[in-house]
Amino acid sequence: MKTKKIDPNILNEESQTIKWFIVLFYIISISYDLIYSIISKYNPILQYKTPDLLGLWIYVFMFALIPVARYLYKNQRQHQIKYVYFISYTTLTLINDVISFIGKPEIYKSGNAVEILWLLLSPIFVSNTFFKVVSLGLLLKYSIAGLIIQTPNVLSALLLLAVLSIFSFIILNRFQSYVRAIKTSYDQQLVGLVKGVIATLELKDPYTRGHSERVASYALELAKINGKFSVDDLKDFNYACLLHDIGKIHIPDRILMKPGRLTNEEYEIIKAHTVVGAEAVSKIVGFKHSIEVIRSHHERWDGKGYPDQLKGEEIPYLARVSAIADAFDAMTSTRSYRSALSVEEAYKRILEGKGSQFDPELVDNFQKVFPKWKKIHDSFNEEIDKIMLHNNFWVEKEVEG
Repeated sequence: MKTKKIDPNILNEESQTIKWFIVLFYIISISYDLIYSIISKYNPILQYKTPDLLGLWIYVFMFALIPVARYLYKNQRQHQIKYVYFISYTTLTLINDVISFIGKPEIYKSGNAVEILWLLLSPIFVSNTFFKVVSLGLLLKYSIAGLIIQTPNVLSALLLLAVLSIFSFIILNRFQSYVRAIKTSYDQQLVGLVKGVIATLELKDPYTRGHSERVASYALELAKINGKFSVDDLKDFNYACLLHDIGKIHIPDRILMKPGRLTNEEYEIIKAHTVVGAEAVSKIVGFKHSIEVIRSHHERWDGKGYPDQLKGEEIPYLARVSAIADAFDAMTSTRSYRSALSVEEAYKRILEGKGSQFDPELVDNFQKVFPKWKKIHDSFNEEIDKIMLHNNFWVEKEVEG
C-alpha cells in the first residue's frame, strides 16, 4: 500500500502545537537563565555557583535549529521537530553538566524549568512514543550525569522526574481517551454514510444487493494474508471495497439492468464508473485513500483492463486484491443477464486467470484463503434466504388478510 497522505487537518493541528511549543521553549529557557542570573546577584548562596562552561553556546546551538525546523515543516515532517529539539537540548545540557561539575560533585545542582516543560507539555502531542522518549531520556540523562560526576545529588532529580512522568502519563491517557472517543464517533458516522451510499446504489440495481459487502469481506481476507497492513490500513481498504462501485450511480438504469448483451457504446458507459467513482470521493477527506481501489479494480495484470490499461505491478496492490474479490463475487452472483456460477466453477476461473487477468502471487494466496471465502459466500446466502423467507411470510399474511 502506498504511504498515506496525512490528513491536512491533522497536519495543521500538529503544526500549531509545534509552533506554540517552540515559542514556549525559547521563552521559558531564556527567562529561566535571565531570572536566575538576576536573583543570584542579590543572593549570596546562589552566587557560589560553578559557571556553565557551555553557557550561551547552548542557546546559540538551539537557535541554529530554527532553519532545521523550517526545513522539516516545509517537507511535512513536523512530527520530527519535537524530537530534534528535545534530543539536542538534553544532549547539550548533559555535556554541560558533566564538564561543569566533574570533580566537584558536592556542588552539583540538577534540574531546570525547561525540563519540567518537556515533561508536562509532552502529552499535548498525544504520542506515546514522544512521551517515552522525553521521560526515559531525562531519566537517562541524570543517571549518566550521576555516574560520571559521582554525585548522589541526582537522586532527588530522578525522584522528581519519576513523579512528574506519572502525572504526565495520566494527562496523556486522558487526552488519548478523548481522541479515541471522537475517532470512534467519526468512524461510526463514516460507516453509516458508506452504507447509505451502498443502499442507494442497490436501489438502482437490485442484482448487486450485498455485492459490496461480500467483496469487502473477501478482499480483507486476501489482504490480511500479506501481513504488511495495519489495522487502520485494512479499515481504509474496507471502505474502499464497500465503495468500489459507487460510480455506477451515474449509469442509466436501462444499461445497468439490461438483460441482453451490451453494445460497445453501452459498455464504454459502464467502464466509466471507475473514473466517476474515484472523482466522487476525491474531495472527501475520509475516503481519499479509497481512490486507487475505486479507479483501478478493473485493471488487468496483462494490461488489457480499464480505465488506464495499467499492467502488472503498475496496478496498486490493493486494487489487484479487490479485482480478484470483485470477479469472484460477480461470478457467484445472479445478474440480470445470467445465473450465478458455483463457487467451485468461480474458483477454477480465477486460477485460469493467473498471470493474465490477475496477479499470479495473489492467485496463489487466493487458493490459501478460498476455504474462508466459501464460508463467507455460504454465510451471505443463508442471510439472504432468511430475508426472503421472512418477506414471503408477510406477503402471504397480507394475501390471507
